[in-house]
Amino acid sequence: MPSNHASSLASLPVAVLGAGPVGLAAAARLIERGLEPLILEAGPTVGASLLDFGHVQLFSPWRFDVDPAMAAMLRASGWTPPPADALPLAREVVERVLQPFAALPQVAPALRLGHRVLAVSREGFDKVKSDGRDAAPFLVRATDGGRPVEFRARAVIDATGTWGTPNPVGASGLAAIGEREHAARIFHGIPDVLGRDRARYAGRRTLVVGAGHSAANALLGLAELARTEPGTQLAWAVRTPSPARLFGGGAADALPARGRLGTDLRRLRDEGGLAFHGGLRIAAIRAEGGRLVVEGLDRNGHVARVEGVDEIVCATGQRPDLALTAELRLKLDPWLESTEALGPLIDPNLHSCGTVRPHGHRELAHPEPGFYTIGVKSYGRAPTFLLATGFEQARSVVAAIAGDLEAADRVELKLPATGVCNSPITRAKAAVSKLAAGCCGGAPKADASACCALDETKKAEGAAGCGCGPAEDAAPAPASTCCRA
Repeated sequence: MPSNHASSLASLPVAVLGAGPVGLAAAARLIERGLEPLILEAGPTVGASLLDFGHVQLFSPWRFDVDPAMAAMLRASGWTPPPADALPLAREVVERVLQPFAALPQVAPALRLGHRVLAVSREGFDKVKSDGRDAAPFLVRATDGGRPVEFRARAVIDATGTWGTPNPVGASGLAAIGEREHAARIFHGIPDVLGRDRARYAGRRTLVVGAGHSAANALLGLAELARTEPGTQLAWAVRTPSPARLFGGGAADALPARGRLGTDLRRLRDEGGLAFHGGLRIAAIRAEGGRLVVEGLDRNGHVARVEGVDEIVCATGQRPDLALTAELRLKLDPWLESTEALGPLIDPNLHSCGTVRPHGHRELAHPEPGFYTIGVKSYGRAPTFLLATGFEQARSVVAAIAGDLEAADRVELKLPATGVCNSPITRAKAAVSKLAAGCCGGAPKADASACCALDETKKAEGAAGCGCGPAEDAAPAPASTCCRA
């Protein structure tokens, strides 16, 4: 497209990167405010990442899975909303909401499918140059069928997610030795073991690596497969020595399906339905006698092996693609790679839950004016995110872009509690004496999943979540409290 710095930024569209639920929610909010969106999606359809695990039932009911602005536009076209309390499959969100929304006459002209974004910069400005930077439009470089194309935008909302950049099996953040060589036997995500991928896992021994909801879904699916396919075996490896906090809040979870997921996984483990390898930090994958051997260190630093493995399901989470924004001025949490302000709220070293207070444009902004990261990518490497959080992010960010700071600063969401977390953000702050003693007794001595010595003791006693959390009726804590510092 032609370059012209004299063009008014206000005449340019707002680029929305990614046409998943949160990206399309941002587009709906832009249209609602009379702003022009330009929606760039790498996949051949909207919601392409959701379709990758389309067979999985979501634990949040429909009322949390449809953005209100999208619903309002759909209703005007005669659309009938799904039952609010029903639990959808991931693909149903695409088929019943995202695809009908993308087909609306207000949306379709703004959508560019098959456009993979490669980089975002300021037109005529590299990362170093400051003078006049804020007045320059954003430059979005993408590919369209392998052909390079560029778009100019007044602002950019990055909702590209993290699904395409999974974490490795290796516990060091690097691929385990042999991981790439045996990639054909490693599935990243949640395989459809009862459908499309049944033949791959039936009658074989599968090791699932990971401690989140994806791992739970994979294990429970494999367990169901094992009931009808003789010889099907499953093993589970997690890096934390104790699985207690992995099982969630059970009946205390405000999303019952999420609570049941953990409860069913605990029952499967307790009944001997799988081989559990706690505290295993995988370093290598080797072939031995036609099968795989997974090697690593246990919680005490001793060599540990899982032998006779046919397939590996890697459910260790995802990470953001930071190459996309290498020429922008971003302020990221140094280890989570989330937006900096979100780090203390979502750090999995401290929080075992998804109960994060609603937040908006101020927490999502960067030193690069007009650029925002929303959706699961805003959480960086943190593992837990709810669609409803992304919808609230989109509402606030678009209001800020439109100049309506009153609406942007308003909180319009109450998230369902998980029932497992005592975080220093959402709970009470620790007593001054605890802080003076080195954050609840200092660092943990052996349990890497604990955030401090007191938490380690509580976990050893069977407590879930943050065992160092103070009393329910104490004063609210600032983000800087205790262990994260």
